Amino acid sequence: MGMRESVQGQPWQKFSKISSQQLFSYGTKTLYQNINAPQSKFFPPLQKLMLPPNTFQGKVAFITGGGTGLGKAMTTFLSNLGAQCVIASRNIDVLKATAEQISSQTGNKVHAIQCDVKDPDMVHNAVLELIKIAGHPDIVINNAAGNFISPTERLSPNAWKTITDIVLNGTAYVTLEIGKQLIKAQKGAAFLAITTIYAETGSGFVVPSSSAKSGVEALNKSLAAEWSKYGMRFNIIQPGPIKTRGAFSRLDPTGAFEKEMIDRIPCGRLGTVEELANLATFLCSDYASWINGAVIRFDGGEEVFISGEFNSLRKVTKEEWDAIEGLIRKTKGS
Repeated sequence: MGMRESVQGQPWQKFSKISSQQLFSYGTKTLYQNINAPQSKFFPPLQKLMLPPNTFQGKVAFITGGGTGLGKAMTTFLSNLGAQCVIASRNIDVLKATAEQISSQTGNKVHAIQCDVKDPDMVHNAVLELIKIAGHPDIVINNAAGNFISPTERLSPNAWKTITDIVLNGTAYVTLEIGKQLIKAQKGAAFLAITTIYAETGSGFVVPSSSAKSGVEALNKSLAAEWSKYGMRFNIIQPGPIKTRGAFSRLDPTGAFEKEMIDRIPCGRLGTVEELANLATFLCSDYASWINGAVIRFDGGEEVFISGEFNSLRKVTKEEWDAIEGLIRKTKGS
């Protein structure tokens, strides 16, 4: 259950530091506490920049859903590493505020372009504006997303269409529009798609998102094979649960599921946007020039824990194992 999307553009807001015990609030009312599992002390998040300074000097990066959450974190890291960033989403006010904030922190220009990825005409115009103000992109991150939880039988055709238009069609419109411009200019680029762990496995109650994200992964893996001849690489990150305000407000509004999520993450904590941003910048850098068509699961081990039929036996105590072992020994030779 990769809880990372909300409608259009990942409004995931990161707290600067996750401790073993931290309060989260809704409005002025504290709803619940986030208590990490004991083993999380072995897996502390490193939140500083991983790549060398100026790794992306002279590079142009285009990030959809770049105004908030994961997109904002990736933009911040790219800008810190020297990239000229162009961020896009529907809300121009949020975009401009983010662009100004990041630019003032990093000293590198961040441009804001209003774009609803569901609209192919807006995507076309946004790409032309991108090329006009910054040049052809070296890095393209498809990060705009949409999701909400619902029993599938309650979904309307419009609900299905909205998520599919944002997630699958929006990614396709951006990728095709930029890809065609790059081919025409004979210029390569690194593409990165942000999906979710259930894109691979499927999941009830988020069926439109699951279906659309599966399509996004197929699109990127297909183009990794087809468009490498044009100098383009395509990779995918599947984030698991990353604690930020926007998506959890839609997918876990009361916080009731957070402890359950941590219980099934072997590393014992939620992910951070800084860790995701470090992984993303690496995959988009020349250090990863031979990584193409890869799907990177980024979930603290959640998926392998869910998948293992006997993994729930971790709750068995030493005394219970002693008793079980004694029973097993008694059955030998029978």
